[in-house]
Amino acid sequence: MPVLMVATYNEDGSVNVMNAAWGTMQERGNVALNLTETHKTVKNIKARGAFTVSIADAAHVVEADYFGVESGNRVAGKFENSGLTASKAETVDAPVINEFPLCLECEFIEYQDGEYGCGVIGRVVNVTADENVMAGDKVDMSLVNAIAFDPYTHGYYKVTERIGEAFKDGLQLKK
Repeated sequence: MPVLMVATYNEDGSVNVMNAAWGTMQERGNVALNLTETHKTVKNIKARGAFTVSIADAAHVVEADYFGVESGNRVAGKFENSGLTASKAETVDAPVINEFPLCLECEFIEYQDGEYGCGVIGRVVNVTADENVMAGDKVDMSLVNAIAFDPYTHGYYKVTERIGEAFKDGLQLKK
């Protein structure tokens, strides 16, 4: 699973970040994050109507893991303890973590809680990327050095190599 950093502002305007390993793109332009309502992040998303989702990278695996092992409900200075920095997002009322190379700025659509899961649904309204991960006008994922979470061994792995062409390679098996 990709390691996603979900960032919001707390009631007092301070930055809150959580590590969310269970998230995906939903429809074109929407994200779905499997988060329970007990998370401070979910409360903040509902209150502010916005959040950002950054892709965690190998250079910041310690900070990314810290955002998953510490709760903003228990530690008021959680973000400050990480040593990372934040800026206000261009289009939504949420922070962008400056050190992560890729960020989706999202408007909150709804919270779903049903028989098959629960989570935050958001619409991506802007994407920002560090110039070091760009190839022309597109993000080159091999340069992001994204990390993935293995839920079976609780390990983090670096994702750096393109190995195929989506919606193309499988066509060779069609008859």
